[in-house]
Amino acid sequence: MNEMLRRAAEMGDIEMLYRSIHNDPCILERIDQQQFVETPLHVAVSHDQILFAMEIMMLKPSFAKKLNLDGFTPLHLALQNRPQTTEMVNRLVRVDSNLVRVRGREGKTPLHCVAEEGNLEFLKMFLSLCPLSIQDVTVNNETALFVAVSHGRPEAFEILVKGLCSARRRGYKIPSKILMKCNDDETNNVLHIAALTNQPQD
Repeated sequence: MNEMLRRAAEMGDIEMLYRSIHNDPCILERIDQQQFVETPLHVAVSHDQILFAMEIMMLKPSFAKKLNLDGFTPLHLALQNRPQTTEMVNRLVRVDSNLVRVRGREGKTPLHCVAEEGNLEFLKMFLSLCPLSIQDVTVNNETALFVAVSHGRPEAFEILVKGLCSARRRGYKIPSKILMKCNDDETNNVLHIAALTNQPQD
């Protein structure tokens, strides 16, 4: 990414963005051709430049699913960018709810990340917007349910179970038994971990 475009993303300068495009009409396309790359969207999200981020998502929706060199999507970065995270996360997932399912480093989706942190607000939002995300697994074959339990997040676990039940009532075909028995590489499952840590299982 050239310096002018980077500065535009850091400052949220949409006029500078279009000057960059005017100078080089293929600038965004060349970035998009790289498999692992820091896009202007990654930069804008890291600097909490919401309007610039929305402009970039309109121009290049594919940037929202790109992994940077550290294995993070813009949504992963938004979740790390506290305390100014809520509005950015809201805007990103309302443009494309499937961003909740994009696997980043270690195969973790944004849903895994908020389950691990116990962020109940984002858990509810993600499950409401993208119910099927609850069945995604990490490279260790861990669902968000497993992650919540293994990190001592009983309230997150409860929300995930309720989200699973709600999704099934809404007609989503999510196999609850498979999710509840999903093993990690240590051959533990959600119910085993919940029992070992004395957390609620229903």
